[in-house]
Amino acid sequence: MTRIRAFELFAVDLPFRQPFEHAAASRVASDSIFLKCITESGTTGFGESLPRDYVTGETREQAFLLLKEKVLPHLVGMAFQSVGDVRSFLQRCDGKAPPEWVPRHIPQTAAWAAVDLCLLDTVGRRFNEPIRFGSQNRVDPAFRYSAVLPAGRGLPFLTSLLRIRLFGFRHAKLKVASEGAVPAVRLARLVLGRRLDIRVDANMAWDLPQAASVMRSLARYRIHLFEQPLKVDDIDGLAQLVKETRLGVMVDEGVTDRESLETLIARRACTAVNIRIAKCGGLVAAFNRCLQARAESLTLQVGCQVGESSLLSAAQVILLAGLQGVKYGEGCFGRYLLREDPAGPLMQFRYGGRPPALPKSPGLGVQVDEKVLGRFSVKRETIGTP
Repeated sequence: MTRIRAFELFAVDLPFRQPFEHAAASRVASDSIFLKCITESGTTGFGESLPRDYVTGETREQAFLLLKEKVLPHLVGMAFQSVGDVRSFLQRCDGKAPPEWVPRHIPQTAAWAAVDLCLLDTVGRRFNEPIRFGSQNRVDPAFRYSAVLPAGRGLPFLTSLLRIRLFGFRHAKLKVASEGAVPAVRLARLVLGRRLDIRVDANMAWDLPQAASVMRSLARYRIHLFEQPLKVDDIDGLAQLVKETRLGVMVDEGVTDRESLETLIARRACTAVNIRIAKCGGLVAAFNRCLQARAESLTLQVGCQVGESSLLSAAQVILLAGLQGVKYGEGCFGRYLLREDPAGPLMQFRYGGRPPALPKSPGLGVQVDEKVLGRFSVKRETIGTP
């Protein structure tokens, strides 16, 4: 048995090598939460999340306070008999805190993701057991990560496209704004060639008439999958796009928990979903959402929040190793994006988008350098007695 003695909660800004922009946000740092768990036996483990108000309705400050005041005090003193025991607890929670701690209607899946990963990592380390899902022990050898880049113009955009081609990617996602999608996609197709699979992410930038028009225009350039073309709450509009354009509609910001995915399925408002650990309530809940989507024959993408460290990337590779039929993946950017990564070994995709190896060490399989974490922390709280 292992009993939780304390938590340390960090608000962390990991700086990017260059700004990352899309229609919903522009960032120069990660805006992360890290969570450290300390057991009575001295075992420690870490979790990570990146709250985004336009995704789950949680700012980092809100998630930080929720963890500090409503969630972590209940977890201090809790004991687990095994990795199976902690997984059963997280399975019952399914991406949210127990309702007697936090009412389920309160936005919380990003906050709970840090708890989920922290508990899995800590208990896995305590019992010397790597975290695994499903029956596989490796990522599908055919799986490749996608390149992701903002749409642009001129020499910088052309240079980015040439790098994608030279790096041997098989898939690319182009983030577009309310205007300029057609010329950007036209250039991307010209540079990347006919064989490379390109999809478009509007990040809620379009209204229904514009989405229908632009999607049909882009289909001429062999673009057949469009991510979050409309705002999250426009379920009717999404369903109309699916029915009338007969093109692929992927929902990202609009799926964060079981209920949101069930609504999309019932309304036939998408043909694909993007499941991210940090927005869906952690590794256990993300695995559940992937199984739920696959059961409905939806195209499955496993994605990431911009700015994830190798801690969340390791969790993502663990998730991928437990799944079959993942069409697209985004993540494991490592130091391609971050100036410093506090977790190691570095979980970073390789040439052609090949994923890093599945971690073999106990827990999530990576170590967090607390000196690096401390250097970029902007706030820190202790809950319990360290």
